[in-house]
Amino acid sequence: MRPPVLSAPTSAAAQKFLFHRPKLAASLADIVTGDAPIGAEPTLCLAAPRRTGKSTFLRHDLGPELENRGILAVYVDLWSDMAADPAHLIAEALKAELRRADSLPVKAARAVGLSKFGMGGVSVDIDRIGQAQGTTLADALEALLERTHKRIALLVDEAQHALTTEAGLNAMFALKAARDRLNTRDDARDGPNLMIVLTGSHRDKLSRLVLNRDQPFFGTSVRSFPLLDRTYTDAYTAWINNRLAEGNRFDADDVFAAFDAVGRQPEKLMRILSDAALLVGDAGDLKRALADGATELRQRVWDEYESAWSGLSPLQQAVVERLAVEGPQSAPFSAPALQAYADVIGEAVEPPAVQAAIEALRQKNILWRSARGQYALDDQGMAEWRKLRSNGAGQG
Repeated sequence: MRPPVLSAPTSAAAQKFLFHRPKLAASLADIVTGDAPIGAEPTLCLAAPRRTGKSTFLRHDLGPELENRGILAVYVDLWSDMAADPAHLIAEALKAELRRADSLPVKAARAVGLSKFGMGGVSVDIDRIGQAQGTTLADALEALLERTHKRIALLVDEAQHALTTEAGLNAMFALKAARDRLNTRDDARDGPNLMIVLTGSHRDKLSRLVLNRDQPFFGTSVRSFPLLDRTYTDAYTAWINNRLAEGNRFDADDVFAAFDAVGRQPEKLMRILSDAALLVGDAGDLKRALADGATELRQRVWDEYESAWSGLSPLQQAVVERLAVEGPQSAPFSAPALQAYADVIGEAVEPPAVQAAIEALRQKNILWRSARGQYALDDQGMAEWRKLRSNGAGQG
């Protein structure tokens, strides 16, 4: 088993812990490239809660692993600019890669004001990629393939955000079309020319890309992205203890317990450890500080959910409950749904009332709506909190 790698800090001021997952990166790379015994799966959908290390893994592990295999890894984060249309962000990522791949003739052409050029029979206008009547994403990807002579892996982070606009959803369909086109070329017999890895922090939303025949990646399964485990906290504990006084160090068991309690989110663990490290005491003091810090952070989140929940009307609560139970297959205006709401609030419910409740929930950022009218809870943590609450937990 290959050990986790710790990045060496370049200076005392720039010290930063970075945990690598080479085994997981190699395994996923095998799947998308076709190096795995089961053959290639050129599209992967990976879901895990927010702030559990997906983006770091894509940028620092999977991308480099693919690059080491001679594949061009193109990373785009659809949450990098929430004001921008997701389709625009995808197009901009491809523009940047094509500009990096500029040949000398292309640079000379651009120097005299030309942006359109041909690559291996594919003519592209870099400045109009993804625009109406401009270069399609498929043409841009094929041009990039022929210019670099490298297979391409497109790593789309927070891919579910593409569903929020019609252009974003169309971009997903365009990527699927590009995948099918490039992977049926003669030079794709030894492995796919275009691989697509989609990650999302909301499983129900990400599922909207794959569940039905009218969705771009129908037939692809959404896999659970493995959460960081004890190997992460052991490595981080050793790293941070090396920077602490000998009598004020953390116990690896206590650190993992705190990490697990806050949903295995590295940023929350770092906050707890930072606060606890200020204590000057024995091991028992640090143990209590870690446990108390984890409990406090978790309770703070639950209190926020409780406050939001108590501000909802009975019908709004009923809509949230049904969406939490049904997930991506939810049909909030169906006859069974209307009856379920009526059973909860004790009176008949008509579709206009449900529409008003849904709009209110969207305004409160509790409910999410895709560009095509599909709904989901915006924060899956609320669904988990509801389960805990119904079992008697999650309340202060």
